[in-house]
Amino acid sequence: MRKSYRAGVPMLIALSIIVSGCSLGSEKTMNETDPPPVSYVDESVSFDSTVEETSKEMVSEMTMRELYLIDQNGLVAPQALQLPKSEGVARQALEYLVQDGPVSELLPNGFQAVLPAGTEIFGVNIKDGVAIADFSEQFKDYRPEDELKILQSITWTLTQFESVETVKIRINGYDQEVMPVNGTPIGEGFSRANGINMETNNMVDVSNSKGVTLYFLSQNGENVYYVPVTRRVNSNEDQLKAVVSQLLAGPSNFSNLLTDFRHGVQLIEEPRYANGVVTVNFNEALLNHIEGTAISEEVLNLLVLSLTEQAGVEKVAIEVNGDNKILMATGEFLSEPVARPLKVNSGKY
Repeated sequence: MRKSYRAGVPMLIALSIIVSGCSLGSEKTMNETDPPPVSYVDESVSFDSTVEETSKEMVSEMTMRELYLIDQNGLVAPQALQLPKSEGVARQALEYLVQDGPVSELLPNGFQAVLPAGTEIFGVNIKDGVAIADFSEQFKDYRPEDELKILQSITWTLTQFESVETVKIRINGYDQEVMPVNGTPIGEGFSRANGINMETNNMVDVSNSKGVTLYFLSQNGENVYYVPVTRRVNSNEDQLKAVVSQLLAGPSNFSNLLTDFRHGVQLIEEPRYANGVVTVNFNEALLNHIEGTAISEEVLNLLVLSLTEQAGVEKVAIEVNGDNKILMATGEFLSEPVARPLKVNSGKY
């Protein structure tokens, strides 16, 4: 079983993004066993070439989808699960967010669906990047404190599809200007830019700040998975530098999230961006495996997931003291930019 520890970590790159008195100044780290599941496999590829023919046919009728569910800490987190192939993929994805629905037998330990039991999805109409999801009256049967979780779950589940950028809500065919219980405004639609698992302990001036989405680790028994959180940073801060700096600062002390960055990791120059690729150059402290000679899969994925969440970033190139040929914990060398995985948290539980 993995263990974690907490220790003080200095803010490695000076930022004016955190209000005094609400420090994030300690990190929680994980040890070096059991890398968390991240899939770089195309969903159309068969998952097991050694199974019997009947099993192959069953697999060919399934496909991987990211469902944003609620974990044991009350956070919205993606889980990539195999669902039956369907023509209405967006509608199907929402159906698998309903409590006591078809997802019940697939839920990983510690996870639960987010939409109220009995909710029907009448349809999802997608046009010009906007998905309009139409729900039944049962959609209203949720607790006020779950409203943002429901919005985030729906939005992030639907925006996994390339044709969807923004989500709007209907109930029984009627457009909704606000959410039905707590009145969250949704008339203009909801997108990933609205954030997910928003941190509230590092409150900054909202008018002079912007949100960046970061990925940290969470653990439930032997299961380890990635969780996105949105943190407010100074609006004048370079977006890519802010992402890396906040990753190095670690997860909030008020969460149960973890990181795998070692003490002393620093950027040794500003991130460089060109043609969809961001290059980040670190000191040797980035190498936290094999007696300080290799980068862990967790560190690699935390960087790639967080940076590719930013607009325009498709791949991440990692350097250590200017050298892009980096040994990975698997024994392979990383020498090319890394794209975002097709599915996050796709391991079997």
